[in-house]
Amino acid sequence: MAQSNLYSRVIGTGSYLPADRVTNQDLADRLAKQGVETSDEWIVARTGIHARHFAAPNETTSDLALHASRNAIEAAGIDPDSIDLIIVATSTPDFVFPSTACLLQNKLGIKNGGAAFDIQAVCSGFAYAVATADSFIRGGMNRTALVVGAETFSRILDFNDRTTCVLFGDGAGAVILQASDEPGVLSSALHADGSHSSILCTPGNVNKGVIEGSAFLHMDGQAVFKLAVKVLEKVAVEALEKARLTPGDIDWLIPHQANIRIMESTAKKLHVPLERMVVTVGEHGNTSAASIPLALDVAVRDGRIKRGQHVLIEGVGGGFTWGASVIRY
Repeated sequence: MAQSNLYSRVIGTGSYLPADRVTNQDLADRLAKQGVETSDEWIVARTGIHARHFAAPNETTSDLALHASRNAIEAAGIDPDSIDLIIVATSTPDFVFPSTACLLQNKLGIKNGGAAFDIQAVCSGFAYAVATADSFIRGGMNRTALVVGAETFSRILDFNDRTTCVLFGDGAGAVILQASDEPGVLSSALHADGSHSSILCTPGNVNKGVIEGSAFLHMDGQAVFKLAVKVLEKVAVEALEKARLTPGDIDWLIPHQANIRIMESTAKKLHVPLERMVVTVGEHGNTSAASIPLALDVAVRDGRIKRGQHVLIEGVGGGFTWGASVIRY
């Protein structure tokens, strides 16, 4: 039975970026060799992205998640064996199964038999995962949760399609949520509309050992932009109303780091000053489910986000899915 005075609080954050930093010029040079034309100016003007990181050939999504998780565990100052719930948000798992969360649990050496599973909501995945972990903790089922967003999107990019291959990068971010008498995650709002599934998808599947359809990411950029701007404002307002707060109460806005134009448009609609928005898309690119926890960790570690401040996270991704949470850090 849920305990009315029980909350989940963020007690540690962590992140990890692969060593291979790829600038726009690096990418343009690579694409030119195969006859695809792009430039640093073209990419920056449309996205705000200057660089991204790509995983090494032998680096898996669970490897990235492991590094980020260890950093979060160290920041929280806890014993890994106290973690009784692991949720990994990813669209690029190591395998069809077992889940990346189970692989991560093993790599962390956790043997307590706590629950571990993946959530697949693409770029909204971390918002979905936070809401899920918060519900488990507030319901009394778990006490300490490791919530991770981790992606190796470079593996599903078509490098002959300059409209998508310049956007995405690899990385991982993690938070430790723990049961507390003090409010932490104040509210969440989650939504989906499968009728828009075709505008952002990777429409392939494995059948008898071969891929049927396409294993590459496909996106209708204009349709995604219009839908994202529309739903992000609404879900942010919904989460704020649930928390009995207004946009003016938000100290930091951390949107999914997809495109600087979408991010700035959402901030303006919410009347949140741009200087109170955490922006990492320029250096990270779009890391899908990893983008929000990566940005959160950057802002925590550089001192911008302080205890007691209100943080609004929000994301939108293929599915179509969208969600937001209000967190008192």
